[in-house]
Amino acid sequence: MDTTNLSLSVNIGGIQMRNPVMTASGTFGYGTEYADFVDLNRLGAVVVKGVTSVPWPGNPMQRIMETPSGMLNAIGLQNVGVDGFVSEKLPYLRNFDVPVIVNVCGKTVEEYLIVVEKLNTAEGVTGVELNISCPNLDCGGMSFGVDATLAHQLVKEVRAETHLPLLVKLSPNVTDITVIASAVEDAGADALSAINTLLGMAINAETRRPELANVTGGLSGPAIKPIALRLVWEVYKSVSIPIVGMGGIMTATDAIEFFIAGASAIAVGTANFVNPHASMEVVKGIHTYLKNANMRSMKELIGSLQV
Repeated sequence: MDTTNLSLSVNIGGIQMRNPVMTASGTFGYGTEYADFVDLNRLGAVVVKGVTSVPWPGNPMQRIMETPSGMLNAIGLQNVGVDGFVSEKLPYLRNFDVPVIVNVCGKTVEEYLIVVEKLNTAEGVTGVELNISCPNLDCGGMSFGVDATLAHQLVKEVRAETHLPLLVKLSPNVTDITVIASAVEDAGADALSAINTLLGMAINAETRRPELANVTGGLSGPAIKPIALRLVWEVYKSVSIPIVGMGGIMTATDAIEFFIAGASAIAVGTANFVNPHASMEVVKGIHTYLKNANMRSMKELIGSLQV
């Protein structure tokens, strides 16, 4: 097959990307941390760690725990705040020809809106990814992402505040993820990220105490891939906007499975800690797969599951 016209490009909610490989928020820092290992210009997009209205110190140590085929983290969204991000971190990313998507977090609707308003005028920001797994203080700490009404309200207000492409990162810690997916699509989301981490915990049998200072944390890595695949497939059947699949992607084959299930792009997360070159290997592997399958574009692969 002549691969001259083989294209990996995708459009995710208005963000044109040279290939469908992104970095998962919280696993790639602000980009600088991986620049010695990854050519940022070869990524489809860089998704930076969560940004809040003011700097957050994060949770006390211990915050990370290795588990069989995965890891638990309870970082607590430690970050420099939106002002620090715009003045200290974003200038570096402007040196690269890659879309920059900022993950946005908050404990109230107003906090989300403050961040998004400042990102609207920040040079170099391509899109926004809403982390709706944050605890909503106005509702007693319930996560925005587990209630369709709360999720719809948040996305609707953020949509009215920004012209930037808007992705919403879905929580898997719900009874029916499609209800939340449909609610945020209706509220104006341009794309969905699926999935965030699963809630878990680890206990030290000797001390009979939690391994994490926060007691519980988010489980990620290969252990959650079967769940993530199933949820991406369910969401794909229920919405018409693009999906960024994530959850245990370590290799190009893992990524291919997400495309077949319905994802239009994928994000490499925990794999970055194990193999900092993982994202580059996934890009190369996707190209090889399309070539061997005699496909000329990602469109032929996305949602091609045969059932």
